[in-house]
Amino acid sequence: MQETEQRKVEEMSFKEASVELEQIVRALEKGDLELEESLERYSRGVELLASLRQRLANAEQRVQTLVDQANAPIVTIDTASAPATVFINE
Repeated sequence: MQETEQRKVEEMSFKEASVELEQIVRALEKGDLELEESLERYSRGVELLASLRQRLANAEQRVQTLVDQANAPIVTIDTASAPATVFINE
């Protein structure tokens, strides 16, 4: 993929970025790329990995916030001292 054709990482979904990173890793592991292409792909992979890690950290923080909210004590109102209300059918 040429540099001019690459989408900006921040415009990609998590899955798209993950798939591209996986493709880069596979291509680098083969070892048949020219040095310049390897460096280009490695650089792109670092960019993708940083974005993915940040997104995971943000998601983890959001989940923790939701868990904390779910585990927050429930505020109740003591109604034992309130006067009783009786409904009478007339």
